[in-house]
Amino acid sequence: MIVDKISVRRAREPEAVGRSVVLQGWVRTRRDSKGGFSFLELNDGSCVPNIQIIADADLPAYETEIRRLSAGCSVTVCGLVKESSGRGQATEVQATKVTVHGWADPEEYPLQKKRHSFEKLREWAHLRPRTNTFGAVARVRNAVSRCIHDFFQERDFLYVHTPIITASDCEGAGEMFRVTTIDPQKVPTLANGSVDYSCDFFDRPAYLTVSGQLEAEIYATALGKVYTFGPTFRAENSNTSRHLAEFWMVEPEMAFYELNDNMQLAEELLRWLGHTLLDQCAEDLQFFCDRIDDQVFARLQNLVQEKEFARLTYTEAVELLKTSGEDFEFPVSWGSDLQAEHERYLTERKFNAPVILYDYPNTIKPFYMKANDDNQTVRAMDVLVPAVGEIIGGSEREDRLDVLKTRMSDQGLNAQDYWWYVDLRRFGTVPHSGFGLGLERMVQFVTGMANIRDVIPFPRTPGSAEF
Repeated sequence: MIVDKISVRRAREPEAVGRSVVLQGWVRTRRDSKGGFSFLELNDGSCVPNIQIIADADLPAYETEIRRLSAGCSVTVCGLVKESSGRGQATEVQATKVTVHGWADPEEYPLQKKRHSFEKLREWAHLRPRTNTFGAVARVRNAVSRCIHDFFQERDFLYVHTPIITASDCEGAGEMFRVTTIDPQKVPTLANGSVDYSCDFFDRPAYLTVSGQLEAEIYATALGKVYTFGPTFRAENSNTSRHLAEFWMVEPEMAFYELNDNMQLAEELLRWLGHTLLDQCAEDLQFFCDRIDDQVFARLQNLVQEKEFARLTYTEAVELLKTSGEDFEFPVSWGSDLQAEHERYLTERKFNAPVILYDYPNTIKPFYMKANDDNQTVRAMDVLVPAVGEIIGGSEREDRLDVLKTRMSDQGLNAQDYWWYVDLRRFGTVPHSGFGLGLERMVQFVTGMANIRDVIPFPRTPGSAEF
């Protein structure tokens, strides 16, 4: 007899009926029948629902092991997939053998059959993937990541790996994690009192990257269209539901793309993700719609509609906000960053759709963004979506050597520290653009999860670097 080792997800499909299978996973519940058998609910992380296992009393070790099983125990089940008359399940498995691999003392195992707050589950980040919510988050996050690669690969982008350790501050904010081999108790100094980096590993100050953009531009100006996808780091002392110290970004960079091309690509990416996730993650999305946010499907359907995202300048957005009649917590003024409440008003109440804002004040944007002729704004763009706010940020890059140097000087940067970046404008400069999509914010948008700490496996925040 052929025995197939399959996932719980596959075993729950009607096509599996009649197959002899091996299932492996963790027990969610066990209940015993007076008729001399037990029902086990088994899950292996492949889907939200469990599969029911029927274990008869004549199985080996029924009294000594099977009737001792509790939530968290790991098992291998051999058996036959049968049609089920139970509610909400097409199949069940009649066990012929149950092997216990690991026990979980019900007096000590934290994940018993009751609701735990997401805050409490963050303390058990090593166990929370076993819950329905975090299993579903992990599957959706995986699907989003795969879709991102598919999107760019199908459009002939090259995937490049930019450095995690860098000497360049892309954002110019100065909030970076320092990487050093110098003992902080023995920091060497020069005669003028400044730190002597000559004995450090890289012979200069080095940091964890805040973005792979600048390095990606190197490859875009040689190979045309590239993207980088990896972790980025911000040393912001921020304890909010929107910020992490470590998060993941996908950052495409495209030679010969101007601002409108950039906006169009960002819109196409979000639509692609929406279509694909609706097609491939319906079961997990239904879970989030039922348990977390009943607008999950409505937001995604709105995203994939074949109508262009609303587009308006930052200046137009400020005027709309000022005349909205809303009592915002943070006042709106030209030249200031828009806050989450402003972004959500535009997407959820004014347009009820994703919104692309562009042409931001040059005083609130980094040096690399292309200056407009008005000498007040730059060719920056942000994509805003309901429930989250800003999900994509990007710009056309400054490709004029003289303007780039002026912008760097205005922001107190030494062009010599970015000599290689300046060289890209000296040798065959081209119009080029790019943007960054925050993976965690995309997962929040898709799932409706309110706190960004709950859409990354191991959140890094001020005072928290467990696991």
